[in-house]
Parts: sequence; C-alpha cells; structure tokens
Amino acid sequence: MELDNAQETPSREDPSLCGELSPHVLEQAFSKILHCLTGPEARRGNSRDVALKDLGDLIEATECDQLFEGSGAHLRGMSETLGLVAKALEQYAAPPKEEEAGGARHSEVAEKAATVGLLFLKLLGKVETAKNSLVGPAWRTGLHYLSGPVYIFAVTHSLEQPWTTLRSREVAREVLTLLLQVTECGSVAGFLRGEKEDEKGRLSVILGLLKPNLNKESWKNNPAIKHVFSWTLQQVTRPWLSQHLERVLPASLLISDDYQTENKILGVHCLHHIVLNVPAADLLQYNRAQVLYHAIFNHLYTPEHHLVQAVLLCLLDLFPILEKTVHWKGDGARPTTHCDEVLQLILTHMEPEHRLLLRRTYARNLPAFVKRLGILTVRHLKRLERVIIGYLEVYDGPEEEARLKILETLKLLMQHTWPRISCRLVVLLKALLKLICDVARDPSLTPQSVKSTLLQEATDCLILLDCCSQGRVKGLLAKIPQSCEDSKVVNCIRKVQQISEGAPYDGT
Repeated sequence: MELDNAQETPSREDPSLCGELSPHVLEQAFSKILHCLTGPEARRGNSRDVALKDLGDLIEATECDQLFEGSGAHLRGMSETLGLVAKALEQYAAPPKEEEAGGARHSEVAEKAATVGLLFLKLLGKVETAKNSLVGPAWRTGLHYLSGPVYIFAVTHSLEQPWTTLRSREVAREVLTLLLQVTECGSVAGFLRGEKEDEKGRLSVILGLLKPNLNKESWKNNPAIKHVFSWTLQQVTRPWLSQHLERVLPASLLISDDYQTENKILGVHCLHHIVLNVPAADLLQYNRAQVLYHAIFNHLYTPEHHLVQAVLLCLLDLFPILEKTVHWKGDGARPTTHCDEVLQLILTHMEPEHRLLLRRTYARNLPAFVKRLGILTVRHLKRLERVIIGYLEVYDGPEEEARLKILETLKLLMQHTWPRISCRLVVLLKALLKLICDVARDPSLTPQSVKSTLLQEATDCLILLDCCSQGRVKGLLAKIPQSCEDSKVVNCIRKVQQISEGAPYDGT
C-alpha cells in the first residue's frame, strides 16, 4: 500500500515541483495533485496531507506568468484545472453530515480549513501579482474558475458555526478579503451582482456550484451549504435578485419545508428576503406568491415562537403583493383576504395559549394586523375582544411586553372601528380599570418605568373609549376619586376627566 502511494502521489523531490516548468508539465503536476485529492486512493494513509504539502510547494515555486501564460485552449485547460483543484480543496475542508458531526470531527474540520485557507491565500497572491505584471488579461480567465470555490470556502468557514474555530474564521476572512481585492470589488454584494452596470457578477456561478448540493436528496450532506446559500442570498437585493428568482426560490422553499425548526426559520428568512427584493409582478407570475403563502402559512401550526415571529413578519410583507389581485367593485361585501385568514388563525391560537414566549410573539404582531385591515377588523371584533380582555388580566413578567402590545392593539382597534365600540363600553371599561388597579398595587419586581408606561397606555385607552362612547366614560368614572384611596388610580381617572372636559393635562 505504501508503494502504491509512493507511485501515485507526486514526490516533493520531483523536478516538476521546482524550477522552470513548461506549461504542459505544470498542468500535469496540478492534475496529479488533483487526482490525489479526489481519487480513490485519497482516503488511504496520508495521501491527502502529502498532496496538500506538494500543492503549497508547487504554488510557491511557480511564477505567476507560468500559471496564466498562453492563450486559447491551453489557457482555458490550465484555468479549468486550477478551478478543479480549488473545488477539491473546498470539498476537503467541508464539514461532515450532521449525524456524523461531533467535537473531534469539528476540530478536525477547523484544522483542515486553516490549512486550505493558507493555500488559497498563496494562490490568490499569485493572481494579485499577475494583475500587476505584464501577463495581460489572461489572469481573469484563471480567476473566473477560482473565484466560485474560493468564495464558498470563505463563507463556509468565516461564519461562527460548530465546525469553525477562531483561527479558521480568521484565515477564512483573510481569504474573502483577498478575493474581493483581487476581483476589484468593494463588497461581497458587488462581487455577487457586479460592481459596474455592464458587469455580470458572480452570483450565477456561485448558485451553479451550490445547486448539486441543494436538492432534496443532497442538501443535508453538507450542513454548511444552507448557511452559505442563505448568507449569499441576503447580500443580493433588488433589482439584481429578480433575474435569479428561478434558482433561489426552489432552494428557499426546500430549506423551509423541513422537520427541524432551525431549518424552517432559515428557509422563512430566505423567503422573506425574496418577498422584499423581487418585484410583485414577478412573484405573481406563475402563481409564485400563492405558493409562497401556503408554504409559510402552514408553519403557523408549529408552536415555536422564533418560527412564528419569522412567519408573521414575512406574511405581513407578502399581503400587499397577494392583494394586488383582489378587486372590490363596491356592489357587496368586501371579499375576505389572506390577512383575514391569518388573523383568524392567530386569534384561535391566542385564546388558549399559556406559554409566555408564544403569547408575547402573537401580541407583538397583533397591532400590525389591525393596521393592515383597518375598518375591516370589525369582522374579527368579537374574538379580538375576548383576546384583549384575557391578555390584559395576565401578568407578563418584568417587561410586560404582551400587555403593552395588547393595549396598543386596543387603541388601534378603537381608532379604526369606533362605531362598534360603544356597545362594548362596559366590558372594556372593566378590563382597563382592573388593569390599572392591578398595576398600581403590583408588589412584583416590575420596574417602575414599565408600570408607568402601562398606566399611561391604559389611561390613553380610557380617553379613546370615552371619545367612542360620546363621553359616557367620564360619567361612569365620576364617583371613583371620592371612594378610591390609591393615588395612582385616582391620578389616571383625573387625566381622563381633564381631557374629556377639554382641559389640558398638566402632567402632575
């Protein structure tokens, strides 16, 4: 076996690794190393380690004009070989499958990444030197084949992930910085989309390299691929993203349609970015927007607050696109919308929900739905009333996020549906007064600033309620200051009375 390795691995004493090399011999030397990195014997002994050492020696011993000299088929052949070597190096440093991963394996991957990163720095250094020499534009051909694998390697190992260490991240970031310098790009976004108007950019090349690993059967073989795709997607905005929609949408849907919550969230973030950065006309074409909606809507049945938050934010930006196709002719009731459907489901989930994180998530997004529907919120008024009263009764922890957002929702509801509020006067008044009394007497560790904000918001709701009921609240509250001994409660009541009578509140 050792004899086989000695025969197939280029020796460091081989004259092809030093001195002046003919283009043909140089290409053969790189091909030999490629064979050692990817061939069947690559797993035997230390074949790969020897090949990496030989590759480093070969790059150092080769002048830049030798790497990029020639023209036509020869130059293309040499550049393709360099590109294949770069791809082999990127795959060599790739993290293992999630089920095979562990502390030892991750440490091994980080070591490999640091080694490969140093080789990429040497190779890119040769390209940078070629730019400033008399080689001419031939270096661009070589860079065309190198840039994709080098970029994927750099992003894979520069993000903070289980398979990276401080050292491997530093090397990977150096590689990315040098890549941008060599390609004369000021940012990753410029690298992907093109720095100039007439420049094509490299996103198509990157997506082409990622595609074999982004199908249903293979996308989990390399846990870094989803992160590379997601991070790359986030760098490209409108108007450049729309031309790549056919390639990024299926991959985003694939990642979101997974049983792991982490992948669902990652996929939804990708879809949200697409919604924000692709024109509505493109999303409506071929019913793409409907496909997006149904894929995202189904995630609302998963009781995970991070996922629900990501889904609701995405849906709120998708509604205006979906509703471009809805036309009301004014001759009957307005048709229900996707926003109605989602709000109905949210309210169904909110009523019995007891988990604080989910309650906060639902409450945080409720005001945006009331704003979106406006007067049409009356369709959901009965259920909203039950949710609002139920949530105002429950202490929500020191920050009181849920109750504050519910009070904001109530204010918006009264502003948009004021004709229907007067008949709910007693129920809402009792809920608000109970909240004010509970907060005023609250012995918990809730910060005083939060208590003051709650009391102020509840008072504002009482003032709005008084406006919606033609001043009836003032009459119902008239005797409370005479019988109530709590100064905070009395102060809130007086604010309502002063505003209702038209007197400016002096803030004391």
